[in-house]
Amino acid sequence: MSVAKRLASQTAVYGVSSIVGRVLTYLLVPFYTAAFAPAEYGVVTGLYAYVSFLNVVFTYGMETTYFRFANRAGTDRKDLYDRVLSLLLLSTAGLTVLLMLLARPLLALLEIPPGHEEYAYWVALILGLDALSAIPFARLRLENKARKFAGIKLAGIVVNVALNLFFIVLCPAVMSGKWLPALQPLVARVYDPTMGVGYVFLSNLVASGLTLLLLGRELLDFRFRLNLSFLKPLLQYAFPLMLMGLAGMVNETLDRILLPKWLPDNFYPGQSSLTAVGIYGACYKLSIFMQLVIQAFRYAAEPFFFSQSTEKNSPATFALILKWFTLCCAVIFVGISLNVEDIAGQFLKRPEYLQGLAVVPVLLLANLFLGVYYNLSVWFKLTDKTYYGTYIGAGGAVLTIVLNFLLIPVLGYMGSALATLACYFMMAVLCWRLGEQHFPVPYPALRLGLWLLFAVVLVALGQWIVPADWWARHAWHAGLTVLFLAALYVVERPRPALTAKPA
Repeated sequence: MSVAKRLASQTAVYGVSSIVGRVLTYLLVPFYTAAFAPAEYGVVTGLYAYVSFLNVVFTYGMETTYFRFANRAGTDRKDLYDRVLSLLLLSTAGLTVLLMLLARPLLALLEIPPGHEEYAYWVALILGLDALSAIPFARLRLENKARKFAGIKLAGIVVNVALNLFFIVLCPAVMSGKWLPALQPLVARVYDPTMGVGYVFLSNLVASGLTLLLLGRELLDFRFRLNLSFLKPLLQYAFPLMLMGLAGMVNETLDRILLPKWLPDNFYPGQSSLTAVGIYGACYKLSIFMQLVIQAFRYAAEPFFFSQSTEKNSPATFALILKWFTLCCAVIFVGISLNVEDIAGQFLKRPEYLQGLAVVPVLLLANLFLGVYYNLSVWFKLTDKTYYGTYIGAGGAVLTIVLNFLLIPVLGYMGSALATLACYFMMAVLCWRLGEQHFPVPYPALRLGLWLLFAVVLVALGQWIVPADWWARHAWHAGLTVLFLAALYVVERPRPALTAKPA
């Protein structure tokens, strides 16, 4: 098998494991929103927002650092693996203990009442186990063991989903007598109905522990070795990567942390701040359709960009890819935004969650611009100027914080959604402008901008003009979607090249 084919097959395996994993976890949303009130689901949303940040801190760029130093000439990969994992083992132990000691202050930030400190303990252990798994997983990738990598990842996800369904769906149904009442004595031994959302974290903890066990072969030959002088260049390389990762997490998840802190009391009458976080977090999940497309594209496109970088016509190729990526995402934006109520009805099982649906089109558009940014970022990756990515990400982080501070007190969670849109739009525009100076590509920026404006206008019409009749409303939304598709076909369809007439 050629190098190109091997790379393509491994990319597909990594991509499938990631996308299937996200789809499986997303399918839990209907069960969460049916079982938990928005205030309870707000606990899950808020704590997992912290997990996203702390994952970056726990690994602090050591995965990428391990790859970088392992590919240097003369490197003893086994020795490097031992030293990196030794460092991560020590830091993980310290950070996990620190998080447990800070359990009460952490929960207080989310306004979670006393008595649920075990949530923070379990989250700390999840972070620790996942951090210890990071370097063994990186070793599998370095050794081109893509199938084992994907298999272990998927096994952990399947166990997590299965345990969630067991504790959140099956056990309550058995205890209420709805299903298999004969199993009540058995279920009563393992199920505590007062634990509630705690089972979400407990299921994740068990899955993380199993994942680490499945990496046993990579851990058995580990030998603890620590040399501070050897580790200094590793840390110097890793620190900027951690800053870039933290900036990315600010842009992606900080709104769910800031929302309960900056939302005025009784902004939503009769609802607590945790209820607002739960509603926003559940509606945010509906943007996963755009996120999955972006994730699949990144796995497929990044190796392609590097392989095409030396080709003479690569700029034209990159421009064509951005054009069709943007147009495909625009179709998703229009289709989902105009039918969001029907889609939400299948996933958000309590009517309280539906009041936040107005944020979904905004978040879909925000993720579209994030995908555009990933396309445009090819220039600083190909020119080895990745520090521009840090600058752009940091700029987005500052904008996210400022806009959340200004907009949450005025617009609530819609302010957070608009801040996300503004952040990703700014990052895309800034990356495009800088790329024109360092790696010019003939992107059809004006043409794509007009298409996106047309898509936004159609979505706005669909939301402002809402026929009362069910059939008329769906016909109106379908008509707007078909109009966009028809316009795309008429304007963008391939046309045969003109040939000169014979004399």
